[in-house]
This record gives sequence, structure tokens and C-alpha cells, in this order.
Amino acid sequence: MTRALALFSVGMAMFSMFFGAGNVVFPLIIGQVTTDQSLWAMIGLVITAVGIPFTGVFAMALYDGNYKEFFSRLGKWPGFLIALIIMGLIGPFGCMPRCIALSYSTAKMFFTEIGVVLFSIICCLAIYATSIKKSRVIDFVGWILSPFFLGAIGFIVVMGLINHPEELAVSSYQAVDSFVYGLKSGYHTMDLLASFFFCSVVIGALRKISHVDGVLDKKLVIKNALIAAGFGAFLLAIVYVGMSSVAALHSTKLVGVKSDMLLGTVALEVLGPSAGIVTCLAVIMACLTTAIALAAVFSEFFQQEVMKNKISYRTSLILTLIVTFFVSTLEFEGIFKVLTPIVSVLYPALLILSLVNIAYKTWGFDKVKFPVASAFGMALLFSV
Repeated sequence: MTRALALFSVGMAMFSMFFGAGNVVFPLIIGQVTTDQSLWAMIGLVITAVGIPFTGVFAMALYDGNYKEFFSRLGKWPGFLIALIIMGLIGPFGCMPRCIALSYSTAKMFFTEIGVVLFSIICCLAIYATSIKKSRVIDFVGWILSPFFLGAIGFIVVMGLINHPEELAVSSYQAVDSFVYGLKSGYHTMDLLASFFFCSVVIGALRKISHVDGVLDKKLVIKNALIAAGFGAFLLAIVYVGMSSVAALHSTKLVGVKSDMLLGTVALEVLGPSAGIVTCLAVIMACLTTAIALAAVFSEFFQQEVMKNKISYRTSLILTLIVTFFVSTLEFEGIFKVLTPIVSVLYPALLILSLVNIAYKTWGFDKVKFPVASAFGMALLFSV
């Protein structure tokens, strides 16, 4: 595989690993809510849902994907505790079941007889089958799932931009309010949290194409990571803007529609009843790609760091999916209510941690505990 093709595959995989349940829902929500002011909301969304996560990717690339070194700057045990909390949130207690829940919410619009228990079992089995071999995650996600999902979402977006009502709903939001709304919505994708651990999977693939005269070139690894991340970030931004625009243009038809039903409703509007299979596959592919990557990184973390290799990766993966199954039965809105306050407090502190760690590697800036603790305290204060 040539370097260009390898970077393309990794970039597509990064896009797909990040683009999960929250990434489907929140761009549509800001279009639904901010309507004629949605441009400002999109700018805010791109900053927090694209810029901030890829800041995390860059920070982790400087640490060669080693999250232990990254978090240990806060201290051995505080670093481990934060890593454990993040892993739980992006793993079986948060993002993974949220991916399944959104898939179910969309599927039941068209297949009303399917129950959440059966659907969740099927999804967990599919995730198990595709993540049992860790070495195949990048290739499977990058070359098989990503193109199909991107094509399906792209088709819905293009048709939605072509066929839309003449009138646009008027939002009660002003430009500044819309921008702030977009910023806050980007937090809920939780992609910054995922970036700390996705990077270890990506760095492993990039090392294979970062040798000079048979010797690994660490600078080339970082360069390749930036190229692949830039491609993935560009795809994310384009899709976010497209989805938000479609929701804004069709906002008169989306009044009162629940957040987890938005994509299905939009697809029915622009494609007609035949949209069922396209929409279901698009959402399931989007959520499945993220869940596969999360299953791999969480199971490895639990096996190595929590259980100290006393269990196998296979056993760890099974335990992860059992917890994921039970949490997924809370469905999308139930999971969202649990995650929102936690993410609102954690996000600012983790962003500051990324920035000071970048400054440490590039300029030797050695302050970390006070800036991170200050950001955490301020976020906690404003959340009360």
C-alpha cells in the first residue's frame, strides 16, 4: 500500500471513528433550532466538534499515542483515574450504548415491531465480530464501512439541499446566541474524550508508513498524523455543515421532532418512504464504525490497565459488550440526560490539559496541574 493510500485509509478511519451517534444528531439539532441563524451555529459546532477533538489528536501524536505519559503529567493516580473515567464515558457507559440507542431509534421508525433488547443484542454481536481482531479495525473501518456510510449520508444531504420548502422557519436565536449554541452542542459529541484513545490505534497504523531507510522516523509519524487528521477533520466539517444546512432548510417540517428521530424524519422528507433502508443503513454504519473502534480501545484498556492482563482481550471485549447492552436499553434520551452534566464539567479541563501538554512538548511549558484544576473548578462552578 502506498503512503498516499495509507494516509487516505487512516484519514477515513479517523473520520468514521469520530462520527458516531452524537455526530449524527447534534448538527441536525442546531439546524432545527437555529434555522435562519444556523450559519453562526455551524461555525461554533465546527470549532468544538472538529477543532477541539483534532487538537487532542495532535497533542496525543506528540506523545506517540501514549495516553499514560499524557495523563501522568497530572500525577500517577490522578492521571489513571481521569483516564478510567474517560474510558468509561466513551466506552460501555456512554458513547457505545448511545451509538446503539440512536441506531434503534431510527430503525424503529421503519421497522416498528423490532424491540430494543433484540436490536441491542444484534448490534453487540456485530461489534464483537468486527473488533475481535484489533489489527483489522483500521482497515475494516477505513476501507469497508466508511465509504458506504459517507455515500449514504452524502446522498441524503445532497437531496435535502436540492429539494426543500421555499420558506425557512424564523429562529428566536440571534447570531451570538446561535454561535454559543453551536459551541455547546459540539461538546456533546464527546469527540475530545475519544481522541485521547483513538490516537493509539491510529499511531500504530501510521508507524508502518513512517520509516526512513528502515528506521522509524518519529517526526514523520507526527507529520503523517497531521495529514491524516486534516483529511478526517475536513470530511467531518463538510458533513456537519451539510447536515445542519439540510435541517435548517427543512426546519418547518421538523418542529417538535425528537432529537433521535431527526435524521429519519429528514430522510423521509427528501427521499420519500423508500428512504427507510438508506437511512437505517447510514445511521447504523455511522454508529457501528465508532462503536467498533471504542470497543477495541476500551477492551484493551480494561484488560491491560484495570485487570493487569489477568483476563484475555476476548473476555474483556465480552464484558464490555455486556455492560454496553444493558446501558443501551435506556435509549438515546435517557443516556443523554446522564452524560450531559458530566461532559459539561470535564470538557474544559481536558481541553486545557491538551493545550498545556502541547505547550510542554513544543516550548517546554511545564505548568499543568493549576491550569487544569482551574478549568475544572470554573466549569463545576458554572454548572451548579
